[in-house]
Amino acid sequence: MWLFLSGEVLFFGVLFCGYAMMRFLYPETFEAAHQHLSVTLGSVNTVILITSSFTMALAVNAVQNGRVKALRWLLWLTIAFALGFMVVKGFEYSSKIESCLLPGDYYGLPERDALGNVMRDDAGTPLYAEHCSIVREGIPGIPAVFFGLYFTMTGLHGLHVVIGIGLMLWLLRRTYVLQAKPETVTAVENVGLYWHLVDLVWIFLFPMLYLVT
Repeated sequence: MWLFLSGEVLFFGVLFCGYAMMRFLYPETFEAAHQHLSVTLGSVNTVILITSSFTMALAVNAVQNGRVKALRWLLWLTIAFALGFMVVKGFEYSSKIESCLLPGDYYGLPERDALGNVMRDDAGTPLYAEHCSIVREGIPGIPAVFFGLYFTMTGLHGLHVVIGIGLMLWLLRRTYVLQAKPETVTAVENVGLYWHLVDLVWIFLFPMLYLVT
């Protein structure tokens, strides 16, 4: 399990290095673009994940002491926090999509001609879809880079949250089949380590994306 977690650290470490490089190349872009993220929703999700990490730690303690009923309740509570995190993230994503703050070539939903080429005005500025209001305010540099990193990093983290939910549901099933036998204790401890890593990654993502200075 520790070897797997080391691989996960390297996986996200590559993304963090990519972020650092782009942050160095486009400082004005990152400064302006991050202001379109909701610090409030990001803070709520941070509190949710930290709390879920605490309930998971309690679940590990419960299984180690043979308290199966408490373990089940704590796992359900951790799952509820994880689902709450995804719901908040869903609201964030929907607002970005509605405002056309998208990654890569989809940033601003540019109008395209019959050949698929981006249409531009006389000054060379892309012509965006009518409902894309925020992008009209303008973000210097290449804002698609920032939102590309935002969706990639938070999307992959969200995938890990979903996997964590699946693992916790699997643990719940084991509590009914194996109760608090040694196999269950080891499984809960390993899933707990995984969930703490998911929490730790978000603690890095939150200031990197939402609190750019």
